[in-house]
Amino acid sequence: MGEELAERGFSTRDGLWSARALIDHPEAVTALHEEYLAAGATIITTNTYSTIPSYLDKAGLGHRMRELATSASQLARAAIEKHGRNNDERVAGCLPPLDESYRPDLVPSARQAIPVYLALIESMAPSVDLFLAETMSSIDEATHVAEALRASSDAARRNWMVSFTLDDRDGSKLRSGESVTQAVDAMSGYDPIAILFNCTTPHSVLRGIEEAQKVATCRIGGYPNRFKPVPEDWTLDDEQEIIRDAGLNPEMFVDWSNRFIDAGATYLGGCCGIGPSFIRELALSLNAPNV
Repeated sequence: MGEELAERGFSTRDGLWSARALIDHPEAVTALHEEYLAAGATIITTNTYSTIPSYLDKAGLGHRMRELATSASQLARAAIEKHGRNNDERVAGCLPPLDESYRPDLVPSARQAIPVYLALIESMAPSVDLFLAETMSSIDEATHVAEALRASSDAARRNWMVSFTLDDRDGSKLRSGESVTQAVDAMSGYDPIAILFNCTTPHSVLRGIEEAQKVATCRIGGYPNRFKPVPEDWTLDDEQEIIRDAGLNPEMFVDWSNRFIDAGATYLGGCCGIGPSFIRELALSLNAPNV
């Protein structure tokens, strides 16, 4: 959502990032959800990746966290009610990293993180079907979300999924250096319906799925980004450029998705840089005869 909104000029790649669209262009958020649904998506994710204190406080808007998380979830629900086709589409409430993506060294303590996650869960619960902890860079980061979900009465009747971001060069490891198998084992006690891998290269997602398949007792999946390996010390506001992988076109995206399926994946999708045209090609491929 965030990167696609930025591509269309409705968001920024610094400061508030995708929260800017919620404030200034909520109709663009709804329209993009609708576009993904029309392309064949069956799960859409709330635009809450940056409705967190570390981003909102940059603009003096930390007090609006609950309001913006509620709005984001309502926009996603409205898109499904308007354009859902088979009553099978679902809204996933995004529970993101609370500082920077890809930075296990910046993960806040459980004492700091769990109250924020509880507030996000409470704000989104009336409008979402499940929760998605995504782009988790370490076991600790994912555990903070899992503990918040366990403690929340608002989440008690909803499924959840956890998605880890992997070392761009070695998909057997999280960005923290912990192994995929360690992460899967750590999450098993929290009963996610799926363990996924996202916002990393397709090569790493494939390796992560292969490693998870060895030990997982739940479903597995992956949704790669369209970036070349990200610098290890990157932050949203710094001047290091993240480079797009121009070779990852919709056809190649479908090819990688089929490789994920062969490795055991049952959840598929796209992260940063994977727009509706990619999802359309994937949906067409999955619905084709003999696939």
